[in-house]
Amino acid sequence: MISVLFVCLGNICRSPMAEAVFRNQLQLAHLTSHIKTDSAGTGDWHVGQPPHEGTQKKLRAEGISVDGIYARQIHPDDLKNFTYIVVMDHSNFENVTQLASGATSSIHHLVDFIPDTSYREVPDPWYTGDFEETYSLVTQGCTGLLAHIRKNNPID
Repeated sequence: MISVLFVCLGNICRSPMAEAVFRNQLQLAHLTSHIKTDSAGTGDWHVGQPPHEGTQKKLRAEGISVDGIYARQIHPDDLKNFTYIVVMDHSNFENVTQLASGATSSIHHLVDFIPDTSYREVPDPWYTGDFEETYSLVTQGCTGLLAHIRKNNPID
């Protein structure tokens, strides 16, 4: 089974949003038996907490569920257990790379799956307050990631 772990700093804004959006895309494409998804943070400040209210509000407005999503910290075993580790920004990439002892083959930036974008990372709405911008980038990135997975794996 293919597996995707989305990673941000605290696992309450960007990565749980990506997990929920990607899970919704998998359900719509009838691929939940072929691809699993989860999210984690590089920090432990919010472990056990639900997604940020701004994330929940935006996802509810889009009809996307956050049921069952609670913050957790990334664990070294995640690097062995997930096919794709998808980070939101450069700091997350560096933190995950350190955890992976420098091995970066399965670590990707979400924006790398967005064609023709000028964004180099997904801005953190914890600081910007712009959950619309984050949702737009996350949705585009998840769409591109799913297309990449389908192109490179015989799952359909």
